[in-house]
Amino acid sequence: MAEDQKPLLIKRYASRRLYNTETSDYVTLEDIAGFIREGREVQIVDLKTGDDLTRQYLLQIIAEHESRGENVLPVNVLNDLVRSYMVPGGGMMPHFLQSSFEMLRESQSKMMENMNAMNPMASMPGFEAMQAQQEAFLKAMTGGLSGSWSGPEREAPGEEARGENSEDLDAIKKQLSELQEKLSKLK
Repeated sequence: MAEDQKPLLIKRYASRRLYNTETSDYVTLEDIAGFIREGREVQIVDLKTGDDLTRQYLLQIIAEHESRGENVLPVNVLNDLVRSYMVPGGGMMPHFLQSSFEMLRESQSKMMENMNAMNPMASMPGFEAMQAQQEAFLKAMTGGLSGSWSGPEREAPGEEARGENSEDLDAIKKQLSELQEKLSKLK
């Protein structure tokens, strides 16, 4: 396993403080949530017993976000999770969720590949920086699915919003066309 793929080891001391073994400093639950949002896997172990506490702390992170009003999971999903643990043979739900998240990650990856393949600006200087910004934006918008599940149900946009989006799209197309013309003249 490569160094960047190895889980970040966090040790919990008897005082319940969490210690980052890579940076040799104490961390908070919010720090751990930040590592995870950045794509890093973490493993949290009890220093004295060696017990793996990762699941317990990840659930605590979700619970704290929920208590602050950040709707991580909709109520019906939470109800389904509770039901799945109360029903004999309810072990199917964790496998379903794991498969769903794997499919989401694969879809995001394919979408980024398709965007890059179709982009005529790929050979333009500075494209890599712009691509990194796009990836960060997509990751922020879809990370943990919190963005797609938070808040009340949204109504379909009205005709006014569609008109504004169409105008914005037309302006972007025009700018792209102008850039392509300039690039072709430079060759």
